[in-house]
Amino acid sequence: MSEIVLDTITGKSTATTVTIGSTPVVSASATSMTIRGEGSAQTSIQQGLLKHWVNFGMDDAAINDSFNNTTVTDIAAGDYTVTIANNFANAVYAISFEQTYVDGHGTSGHQSSDTTKTTTLVRVYAFRIDTGSASDTVEAMVQSAGDLA
Repeated sequence: MSEIVLDTITGKSTATTVTIGSTPVVSASATSMTIRGEGSAQTSIQQGLLKHWVNFGMDDAAINDSFNNTTVTDIAAGDYTVTIANNFANAVYAISFEQTYVDGHGTSGHQSSDTTKTTTLVRVYAFRIDTGSASDTVEAMVQSAGDLA
């Protein structure tokens, strides 16, 4: 096996594309890098990745695992504030909030909404579908995508 060790790759021309065989794999500019996705589509590495996620227990707000997350605060039943470690550039980022609900009484799952979102936190709420009341679930997952500051 061969190994190449270096600090900088400099092209022989002004080209900003790394090609393996005849396939362009990575393209770069001063502020962006793309990688070849499925087919001939290019995926922005900066825009195409989650910037934050957390998996936590809603009964105790204990973080099971996370990325770019500092804390989860239990405000009330089904009401949590999730604090992001490295700020987003603005509050116009996307979140996804899902939860796992297990109930021995045969009631159906939860629905959720977010009503508070800043560059450093998102507040999520979980409601029982059958009663409409706020309620804890077994496990919750928050994912955030957008531009970091």
